[in-house]
Amino acid sequence: MTSADPPSNDFDQFKERLGEELLSKRLSKQANHYARLSHQGEGIFKVERYVKIDELARRGLKLCRLWSRAHRNIFDIEIVEQEWRLPNLPEEFIGFRLLHLSDLHIDIDPELHRSVTDAIQRCPHDAIVVTGDYRNSTDENYGPSMQGMKPILDATNVPQYGILGNHDFIEMVWELEKQGLPMLLNDAAPIERNGQQLWIVGVDDPHFYKTHDFAKARTKVPEGACTILLCHTPEAHAEAAEHRFDLMLSGHTHGGQLCLPGGRHIVLPAKDLKKPFIKGRWKSGKMQGYTSRGTGSCGVAARLNCRPELTVHILRKA
Repeated sequence: MTSADPPSNDFDQFKERLGEELLSKRLSKQANHYARLSHQGEGIFKVERYVKIDELARRGLKLCRLWSRAHRNIFDIEIVEQEWRLPNLPEEFIGFRLLHLSDLHIDIDPELHRSVTDAIQRCPHDAIVVTGDYRNSTDENYGPSMQGMKPILDATNVPQYGILGNHDFIEMVWELEKQGLPMLLNDAAPIERNGQQLWIVGVDDPHFYKTHDFAKARTKVPEGACTILLCHTPEAHAEAAEHRFDLMLSGHTHGGQLCLPGGRHIVLPAKDLKKPFIKGRWKSGKMQGYTSRGTGSCGVAARLNCRPELTVHILRKA
């Protein structure tokens, strides 16, 4: 589906795009999660079934007189530039600037979309990718987040592609595509320049829904083509590396969000993720990768010692 196509409320389109088995798995998990029969948390986050961790964090910050500073920090979006040398990069894409947004959770504060839009407009770019998590909650009304996404997507007219995260219901695809953000559900799409192609590949959420399929996502990609993989969480890096992607872009971790001085995280919404994959550049096998600290804030509208980021990936020829 392209941004010009009208959205359809027919789940048959998702059956075709995601596959019947994975769609059934995702909808079953969505329904159970919405009915509070299943929970997304792992490790320390399992206690959220009984205790509101976000509220505890908010009260703790206020008690320590850190709330005002921590809340202001969510609007202090850092523009980070990263250069990548890719062996298969076509000549037409040398110097290509790919703008990476992740974990917007845009409904967490009614003013957040203004900071994001301003950062986008200050930053030269040739295309935009969004690696999931558009809303703050994981199971409540996603309408406010879709309203917050509109000015962000309208801020630029370059090619844009997105994927879903663990906070996102599949029905959000209709709204996002109506707003002009084509969604990749284990699929791929080329960006073209003078007859040459750069392939953007996107998989569904590997963290909670576990409905990713790297092999299916590569089906359309020609052999030897340059590929940039969008995958919500770096937790699946080893599996992704087996499928020979050139560069993998992720988020999900928020870099820790509420960190100790020096940037060391206190808790992390990812199980058994080694330190190099929590934020910044990393490598898995021959595949290069990057984990964004996130452009927004989740759970509690606050950040400490961990600025939100908007990343510009500048492509070079190896």
